Amino acid sequence: PTECFLSRPEEKQESTPKAKRWKKKKISDVLQKSAPKPGVPADLQNLLTQHFGENRSVIEIEELQLSDSCFLPANDLTHSFSSYLKEICPKWAKLRRSHEEKKSVVMLVLCSSALRSLELIKSMTAFKGDCRVLKLFAKHIKIKEQMNMLEKGVFHIGVGTPGRVKALVEQDALCLDSTKYIILDWNWRDQKLRRMMDIPEV
Repeated sequence: PTECFLSRPEEKQESTPKAKRWKKKKISDVLQKSAPKPGVPADLQNLLTQHFGENRSVIEIEELQLSDSCFLPANDLTHSFSSYLKEICPKWAKLRRSHEEKKSVVMLVLCSSALRSLELIKSMTAFKGDCRVLKLFAKHIKIKEQMNMLEKGVFHIGVGTPGRVKALVEQDALCLDSTKYIILDWNWRDQKLRRMMDIPEV
């Protein structure tokens, strides 16, 4: 007797073409191809127009335009922070001595984070001399402490984040009438390679 084998139908292998994955352009790849450029007044003007363009009328947007005379030369990326401040503010010693108002600062430095603020405070040692510097960020410092310090003492330089500075101004704890210089930490990038203006919260 012959053995009978049932032949199984061959399983057809389904050949499904793999979907192509689109590679996202990483900001680090883009930055490798382009050299860092110092900020120019047009960068800030464009940012203001983009931010307020939808909610403001044409006349209101025109009022936001700042003339080029409002801007000092940007750091051409060859200066350290102290040497840059010395160049744009050669009469700092005189300004520092004449400043006696409370709840205000002569120079306001805006950064994207508290850690960056601390870095800049350390790097301006050669410039600031014996003036008083106030930390204006939220990390480990309550807003009431900063309000009390501004009310009781005279500070010459404030270094902090836009969010905390905005909160202090809105609560009348910080007055900008005697502020002569506002420095934007424009080109510095964090671990995610974002500049200050690339962060949606800012």
